[in-house]
Amino acid sequence: MPHNVSVSDETSDETPVCSAKGCRADAVWVLAWNNPKIHTPERRKTWLACEEHREHLSQFLGVRGFLKDVVALAEWRSADSAADR
Repeated sequence: MPHNVSVSDETSDETPVCSAKGCRADAVWVLAWNNPKIHTPERRKTWLACEEHREHLSQFLGVRGFLKDVVALAEWRSADSAADR
C-alpha cells in the first residue's frame, strides 16, 4: 500500500516522488481522494504518482470509492499557488 505524501509536505528544493511503495520515481500526477467514512466531503488527501503507477494507484483508490480527481502535478501546483494569492 502506498504511503500518503501530501504535495504540501514537499520542500521546494525536493522533487516530489511517487507514493507507490518502494518507488522513488519523480511524481507527475496528484491523486486527490478522501474516505467518506472519516473525512468531510470537501477534504482532499493526496497521493503522488509517476507515469508507471498512476493507473494502479487510481484503481486502488477507485475500487474503494475514494478517488476524487487526478491532476497533473504542475497543474495542481499552479492551482495551489493561485489559491495562496
